[in-house]
Amino acid sequence: MNVPRSKKMFLCALVIGGLSGCAGAFEAGTDPASSMGPRVQALVDANKTYPKWEDFPSAPADLPATVAVAQSVNTLRITGGALNGEVGRLEWSLQDPAAFEREMAARVAASQPAPATLQTQAEIEAFAQRLRDRARAPARITAQ
Repeated sequence: MNVPRSKKMFLCALVIGGLSGCAGAFEAGTDPASSMGPRVQALVDANKTYPKWEDFPSAPADLPATVAVAQSVNTLRITGGALNGEVGRLEWSLQDPAAFEREMAARVAASQPAPATLQTQAEIEAFAQRLRDRARAPARITAQ
């Protein structure tokens, strides 16, 4: 590097000086002249030591062994691989959409819905029609 050593030292001193100047900005202080100042300072002083290591929960003693975890991971990998193989054998393409639509319509028509289902569907349609009727603008009244 072509920068003289004195410039490097000046830049280092500038950075360190700037950082040490920031350190004081993070120290909390309260205004003793404010009405809440003494109360806030008392709360801060009372809780300066929190949290303590004793307050943190300890590690559970009944952790599974590393071998058991490795076996579980390998089992998941094997079953995942088997599932991927099964998914790979599935036929995912829909050859004829119109034939599929006819087949699904025939299956729906073959299943008889319960009367309560039909009644509910009729109620839904009636409710939708009432909402459509309410959504129309009222007839314009002309003054004579």
